Amino acid sequence: MNRLDEIDLELLRALSEDATQSARALGREFGLSQPATWRRIKRLQDQGVLVGRRLDLNKEKLGFGVTVFLGVKLATKGRVSLEDFERAVTAIPEVQRVEHVLGLYDYRLRVTARDIADFERVLRRRIMTLPGVGNVEANVMLSEERRPGPL
Repeated sequence: MNRLDEIDLELLRALSEDATQSARALGREFGLSQPATWRRIKRLQDQGVLVGRRLDLNKEKLGFGVTVFLGVKLATKGRVSLEDFERAVTAIPEVQRVEHVLGLYDYRLRVTARDIADFERVLRRRIMTLPGVGNVEANVMLSEERRPGPL
């Protein structure tokens, strides 16, 4: 992998703030031509440094007012149960993020629901019926002070 120079890092910072910016606009900002900017972006993609672009939706305006973090401890351990759980949990649309973690729980899930009653429905009918689920701990998000951004 080639080393990243200051312009590469600035491009990554700018794209992490607004991934819709054109190569032309970014080039103007950093004193590069549009083709030179595009080549840098393409190189960063080819190297695996820049992996896709993300669209952030306003969940509240779409009617999803509750976010809950779940700690899930599997009742049974083993490769088969992990794969079965992961396959099943990623099929639930309300589960926005699945993280396999080390610690008290085996997985950390980010679940988005319309309200608490909707979350309870998802928990009872979908998550608690997943293969291998043992203990579950829920933490309701009150506010989000910092959104994920550049490293």
